[in-house]
Amino acid sequence: MEANPTADFHQLLPDSALDSLSFIFPRELKALHAVSIYTVGDVLRIAPRRYEDRRLSPPLSSLTNGESVCLQLRIYSAMWHFSYKRYYELSAGAADDPQGPRVFLRWFNMPYVSKLFAVGMLLSVFGKLRFISGKWTICNPDFEILDDSEQTGLRLAAASLGDPDTPGSLPAPQFIHTGRIVPIYKSVPGISARTFRGLVYRLLSTLNPDAKWEDFDPAPSYPMVHALRDLHFPTDDATAHKARMRFALSECFARQFAVAWQRRQTRAAPGLITATTNYYCQELLSALPFPLTRSQQRCIDEIRADMARPTPMNRLLQGDVGSGKTLVALCAMLMCIESGKTAALLAPTQILAEQHYRNFRRLLQHTDVRLSLRTSDRADDSHLIADHANISSDSSPRIIIGTHALLYEKNRPQNLGLAVIDEQHKFGVVQRQRFIQADSHPDVLVMTATPIPRTLTLTLYADLDVSIIDELPPGRGEIVTALRNPKHMKRIISFLRKEISNGRQVYIVSPLIEESENSERSSASQELIHWRAILPEFSIGLLHGKMSADEKEKAMADFATGITQVLVCTTVVEVGVDVANATVMIINDADSFGLSQLHQLRGRIGRGSHKSYCILLSTAKSDDPAHEKLEILCKTSNGFEIAEHDFRLRGPGDVLGTAQSGLGSVRFAEWISDVRLIHRATRIANSILDSDPALELPIHAFLRRRMEGVVTQSVPS
Repeated sequence: MEANPTADFHQLLPDSALDSLSFIFPRELKALHAVSIYTVGDVLRIAPRRYEDRRLSPPLSSLTNGESVCLQLRIYSAMWHFSYKRYYELSAGAADDPQGPRVFLRWFNMPYVSKLFAVGMLLSVFGKLRFISGKWTICNPDFEILDDSEQTGLRLAAASLGDPDTPGSLPAPQFIHTGRIVPIYKSVPGISARTFRGLVYRLLSTLNPDAKWEDFDPAPSYPMVHALRDLHFPTDDATAHKARMRFALSECFARQFAVAWQRRQTRAAPGLITATTNYYCQELLSALPFPLTRSQQRCIDEIRADMARPTPMNRLLQGDVGSGKTLVALCAMLMCIESGKTAALLAPTQILAEQHYRNFRRLLQHTDVRLSLRTSDRADDSHLIADHANISSDSSPRIIIGTHALLYEKNRPQNLGLAVIDEQHKFGVVQRQRFIQADSHPDVLVMTATPIPRTLTLTLYADLDVSIIDELPPGRGEIVTALRNPKHMKRIISFLRKEISNGRQVYIVSPLIEESENSERSSASQELIHWRAILPEFSIGLLHGKMSADEKEKAMADFATGITQVLVCTTVVEVGVDVANATVMIINDADSFGLSQLHQLRGRIGRGSHKSYCILLSTAKSDDPAHEKLEILCKTSNGFEIAEHDFRLRGPGDVLGTAQSGLGSVRFAEWISDVRLIHRATRIANSILDSDPALELPIHAFLRRRMEGVVTQSVPS
């Protein structure tokens, strides 16, 4: 198969098709196309996932077993060995010391390498040193031939190893794979790491230095072509960091510009005035046996101000576990129905939806507000809380509580004025859009008890106004958290008996539902058998996500009423399960959970006035990062502080999940943890929209096309 004509040297553009380049073999082109890489720009936009320092290492006289080294060596002999494995071996040493120490280079399962080398050649090699049978040895090293007189041999060697360099094309430059800081990329099936690295180098070498990229450049002082060269083949660590931060700014700007655009479009859309009077809200608050905290009252005031404006509210209500977010949300829902609209709350699980339903019925028992519960298993419209005159002649439910069932047309709330989304990160972006999509542009209040690091708030929720409940209601009991090895179980059992005998209740949490052959982690089903044998005098129940709705409801009801004294469960209790008398939680294999998830679980105790205890069981050693994570939880109960630690330890992708959060694919995660860079990107975005709100200027044409795509993608099917 003949290759297509080669593009002119130094004339490649970002949109140049790869199949127009003669130095890419057909099999490599097929592999690139299989992962949607078609142009020069597609290749160069793939950032290295890390770098490997392959700069020259110390002299042969000071080598260390097990270290990775880059050495310049001259070949002094070469031969095949036939032992338990067939391998080709070079004996090499310092170029200026033929009698000096030797390093032996071995290649296994690579028969063609014997044709690539000749005695006297000068090589640059990189690999891990091993002291084998009294000889310094490097197995299957990466290498480059350095002799200027051996350019033909170099090209043949590169071709044999799959490099995109053939006789007749430009000679391959030296020091791509060794002798420098080398980029390491995510593997492309069908293409070796060496081949892909060589391709990137060749494309950068032939890229037009004045090439224009179809994008708005937020950092014009650092030209794209220069930044790409520094990104892929940096001369030092500082250069690599500088280039990555330049591309991090571009990626952050793209995100923040889309957010700023959406925010302005939302605020420009006509909305509903959903806060007029607040009779129901005042009636509810006056009947409570406790006053609101200052944080709760401030959040209610902020929400009411939004709902009183004729533009759609988009607000995040963030608060630690047990801070009283649900009561604030209920006040907002009551203001909404008093304006003649319907309010709906979307919960991530049936257990949580049913608990909200029960709590709302209890709190509103002296009012005439009609509630409805809609889940995949239940559609209950029958409950009129009290036999009072309704606010209108309409007998349909005014507050609707449900799960994913609300996303389907038959369950969609009518005349929706306020959409409340609880634990919103549990829902995908499209699901949230489907729930709130309505011609009337309802107000939206999203809630989370998962504390969010400041930088994520500035990015994930930059299109939302934020209300934070940063204090807990008074009268809550202290929670003591302790890290224990399962070897201490005898003392733990004695402590449990004492607590249960004093009338308290216990959660025992496991990461798995059933025992697994592929995991040594504890399972709820096995723990149930285990604890019933240890504590036969007490009632022990089971709760997990695979139980039917009726089974889960009964398990929770038995625990809430005290019939069950110990509840063995999975993380299904992470959100919403509220039993004030539960004062002890044992978390098995605590190191298998994330910090924020552990904090969420711990929030299920300490809901009453009694002192509570969270016992983290783990076999992690003191030098294990998992041990550090658990120690953090023992030292603080501040959810926002824990969130920052979790972000530092796990990174943004694992803290919230990019698919659920809407971040999509993040190539340069540096920006997610850099407040200054986020603010800089936001300032640039806002300055553009302030000066050119409709993006009519030619310089903003690409941004306009991209925003038209964002609007199209945001409309649910």
